[in-house]
Amino acid sequence: MAAEQTVLQFFPSSASLSARVHPLVVFNICDCYVRRPDQAERVIGTLLGSVSADGTVDIRNSYAVPHNESSDQVALDIEYHHNMLLSHQKVNPKEVIVGWYSTGFGLTGGSALIHDFYASEVTNPIHLTVDTGFNSGEASIKAYVSINLSLGDQPLAAQFHEIPLDLRMVEAERVGYDILKTPVVDKLPSDLEGMEASVQRLLALIDDVYKYVDDVVEGRVEPDNNVGRSISDSLALVPKMSPATFDKLLNDRLQDHLLLLYLSSLTRTQLTIAEKLNTAAQIL
Repeated sequence: MAAEQTVLQFFPSSASLSARVHPLVVFNICDCYVRRPDQAERVIGTLLGSVSADGTVDIRNSYAVPHNESSDQVALDIEYHHNMLLSHQKVNPKEVIVGWYSTGFGLTGGSALIHDFYASEVTNPIHLTVDTGFNSGEASIKAYVSINLSLGDQPLAAQFHEIPLDLRMVEAERVGYDILKTPVVDKLPSDLEGMEASVQRLLALIDDVYKYVDDVVEGRVEPDNNVGRSISDSLALVPKMSPATFDKLLNDRLQDHLLLLYLSSLTRTQLTIAEKLNTAAQIL
């Protein structure tokens, strides 16, 4: 009974809902998909997080739920689901059920059945889909809510509507996500290559801001007050310094980073040599 009271909470109307997903959730879903049983075509699980007053669903955690699926029915391990929920809430009592996820591209016939179960757990659950099959060329992520269609007092069907989805992450997480969402990866980037990609992305964003400001000044684009405030807030965070000072700070950070890479490589080499010496000593 205590667990049910913790899970149930107020949700805004589905029309005002939006979702924000943390990268940890995406990584957990992909990891569960890789570890799925051989006969399973997709992975289904529970989403945990919180809901703000403005209708933003913050998805911060997840766990997979075992299931059996056929062409016309889906069976979830409800007992496992509730046990996992109790275990998670012992560690993070503020995280409650906000919806469920499935791997695959788009919705399936069994999605409505699973959604009905989660609708009995919480009001207006979010359905998150992760395309692990790269059907669209990359691992696309979408969020849906279900709206019941009825004729008079008779329910007819459940219709899924896509809602806005925001995937925010720091640069270190974005480098890993960019690799994860591509179907083929030649090699993992080094720390320097990740830094280079982040700097190139930053320069591209600065160019986009320059172009937008020029278009507004020349009258080619209607000004947006929200975008203007965001640009102003971002510029206010930039410390005032000369280009020479900025270059010096960047080079100093780069040298510190290279020194750490050298020390870590040296440590790995010493450990490898020590391991080989210990192995040789045991043999002799």
